[in-house]
Amino acid sequence: MKKTFIVCIFFLFFFNISLHAQSLGVYLISRQIYVGDPAVLVMHLPASLQNDTIIFSSPIDNNLLPKDPNIDFTKITLERRTVGSRLLVEFTAFVPGTHEFPVIEIGGEYFPGLTITVNTILDSHSLPILSGAATALAMPGTALMLYSFIFLLIILILFSIWFIFKGRTVIQKLQKKWKRYRLFINMKKTEKQLSKALIKRADKRIILDKLSDEFREFLSILTENNCRSKTAREFEQQEDGAFLSKFFHSCDELRFCGSEINSEDISRLLDDLRSFLDIKSKEEKTS
Repeated sequence: MKKTFIVCIFFLFFFNISLHAQSLGVYLISRQIYVGDPAVLVMHLPASLQNDTIIFSSPIDNNLLPKDPNIDFTKITLERRTVGSRLLVEFTAFVPGTHEFPVIEIGGEYFPGLTITVNTILDSHSLPILSGAATALAMPGTALMLYSFIFLLIILILFSIWFIFKGRTVIQKLQKKWKRYRLFINMKKTEKQLSKALIKRADKRIILDKLSDEFREFLSILTENNCRSKTAREFEQQEDGAFLSKFFHSCDELRFCGSEINSEDISRLLDDLRSFLDIKSKEEKTS
């Protein structure tokens, strides 16, 4: 009987402390709570004899937090201070209306009767019907991307039309120019190689043979006529005939003379070839 009396006195004592604590002031952060919004209930308490802090936090202390089907408690903090204590309850409510917290027990103290009001964003005077789908939000730069795509599409269509009527002819001309440009580059490279071979005292007849063959191959492609088997006199009938006839006549005399070939004569032929290539390449650029 004595033990029962002491227990009753104990509960009444802490119940009075809790009622007194609630009378000191309870408020919410934020002032208005909507469904699904995290919020904090703050209760001011009397001063304590010592300074300490007790924290229950999920998921570490999930089994020590209050349980409620409509409220999710995430953290409870009891701050004891000599200048004034307070209780902080962090929670999220999922059902509108007025709710009473379960009795909170922390650090040997009980806090019953805490209530909150949860609002809903739906108008209470209208039917709870979901609004229509929101219009799509335009990302920054979408308009620029759209106009750029339309512009490129128009350019592509115009290019396709141009290619159908004139593009093939232009491409063929460009291919022909590129082929002739490479032809001059290769012939100039051959002339430099023969000049180096002459300086290194290579076989002069081999140099003359290659000079004649390569130059005839060059002229065959350039004029689109077979110049590989023409004699020096037959070159007189085509463009630059005077130069070509004299060049191949001199080249053939050196090749088939049967005597010692002078390096200066070969060097003179290479100089004439270099001058001819320079003149013709300039004509190609201006044509």
